[in-house]
Amino acid sequence: LQKILIFLQVTTCVVVGKTLMILFPNAMRRYILRQGEKSRMNQNPKFSYENWGPTFFGFKYLLFVLKVKWKRLEDEAYEGHPAPNTPVVTFTGEVRHLLDFMRDNRPLILNFGSCT
Repeated sequence: LQKILIFLQVTTCVVVGKTLMILFPNAMRRYILRQGEKSRMNQNPKFSYENWGPTFFGFKYLLFVLKVKWKRLEDEAYEGHPAPNTPVVTFTGEVRHLLDFMRDNRPLILNFGSCT
């Protein structure tokens, strides 16, 4: 049922967005550029609006957003409920699940970082 509701919501947004892009291309360009500012997408000088703007509200966009939203259904965490058992990759490249690392009653601590 959740997937159907997500499908209807995303499809409606894509149809409305595509219609607005056709009827009001300049206004939609400004709107999409504002969204790019929020995500800092437009700060990369090699990545102009002409590269990514027209891809919004197309069929590939619809499929991508659906895939991401459906995948996130499996990863939702709620306070007071068990943690989702999402797949993780170890340093050796082995795919395990998050709860595989639980030991008895000890808390599981996740440490995220990056190195360049």
